[in-house]
Amino acid sequence: MAEFVLMPKMGLTMTEGLLTNWRKQEGDTVNKGDVLFDVETDKLTNEVEAKSSGVLRKILVSEETVKILVPVAVIGTADEDISELLKQAGGKAEEAVPEIKEEPKAEAVPAATKEGDRIKISPRAKKTAKDLNVDYSLVTGTGPAGAITEDDIKQFAEKPKTKISPTASVVAEQLNVDTDEIHKDTRIMKEDVVKYKLDENLAKYADPQEYRKPMSTMRKVIAKRMLESVQTSPSVSFNIKVDTTAMKQLRDDLKDNIKVSYTDILVKIVSMVLLNYPLLNSTVDGNEIITRNYVNMGVAVAVPAGLLVPVVKFSNAKGLKDISKEIKDLGERARTNRLTQDELTGGTFTVSNLGMFGIESFTPIINQPEVAILGVNAIIQEPVAVNGELVIKPMMNLSLTADHRVVDGAVAAEFMSKLKEYMEKPGLLLL
Repeated sequence: MAEFVLMPKMGLTMTEGLLTNWRKQEGDTVNKGDVLFDVETDKLTNEVEAKSSGVLRKILVSEETVKILVPVAVIGTADEDISELLKQAGGKAEEAVPEIKEEPKAEAVPAATKEGDRIKISPRAKKTAKDLNVDYSLVTGTGPAGAITEDDIKQFAEKPKTKISPTASVVAEQLNVDTDEIHKDTRIMKEDVVKYKLDENLAKYADPQEYRKPMSTMRKVIAKRMLESVQTSPSVSFNIKVDTTAMKQLRDDLKDNIKVSYTDILVKIVSMVLLNYPLLNSTVDGNEIITRNYVNMGVAVAVPAGLLVPVVKFSNAKGLKDISKEIKDLGERARTNRLTQDELTGGTFTVSNLGMFGIESFTPIINQPEVAILGVNAIIQEPVAVNGELVIKPMMNLSLTADHRVVDGAVAAEFMSKLKEYMEKPGLLLL
């Protein structure tokens, strides 16, 4: 029995999705579990599978934004009457049978100037070529069916001829070099011919090739979101250097009970500090600023297709052990494409750690609709002056990008200073 394919609801907050990339065409056989199309939401791209088998009789929506539970296609048997379903979907009964389009006829291709060994040239053009001492086999015809015309000969004869030295002419013949391909305003010399031949051989040896492939659906979403962020937020960057000695000691002290990462510790510390700087944990809505008494921390995760930002909800109220466990779980499921839409939405601040790649400084792009993001860099052993003496310390750069519509420089600087204080003395969190 024929039935509608509906735009699915893939999360508690989802109200609509952008339907893209139909994997099946009208008339294709569909098996239950086959991927029918992709759906882009604000944070995620999902493959939508068929819930029944049959034939894809009608695609009702091509590629556009569709509200949840709205029909986007009809699946039924090959000869089933689906006119009633089409009427319900707002279509026409006569659309039940897809129109068979005629294959476009191939356009007539002009014959080449040469047919076999015979060159198509008019008698008048042939005589003109002889008079002007033009080798008409080198001329491209523009006449009917590609024939060479008298004007073609004259235009060829009027082209400026590059001067070439006698030696260069001999070398060009020996090396089989077409000197017309050597573009030079002055006289072509032997060295020019030799260089051209060397470059030609190098190109053959290098075998340069270029490859084109369409962006993946995730990459298109990332590109769109990043562009929107840059166009929306007047961003300012702030950098500060932090001594991570105390954080390392904290990790060592906890390792017998739980293995935590620097990211885990940072998420906990940043979540607590943000409560004292609500503007960095806010959202702009028109002419209003929404502040919060909680933190939903986004943690950027690199995946093969791009970047995802799963969210640790209410991270300010969770202990370091629970934060660490949740970050590991979200990261693993992000890399295996098993996150839900709800786990990718609702973030109020984001941490992006590139330290494991040795990056010492970068400018992260704000994850809209948030107003700030913290970039975490590599820990580098550096000489630091302590009580007038040089001491080697494990130092880390932190890179904050903030939306200047909401966060003034003084507020951002104060936040970074307080964050540095808590990272260098994490025991302050107990006060």
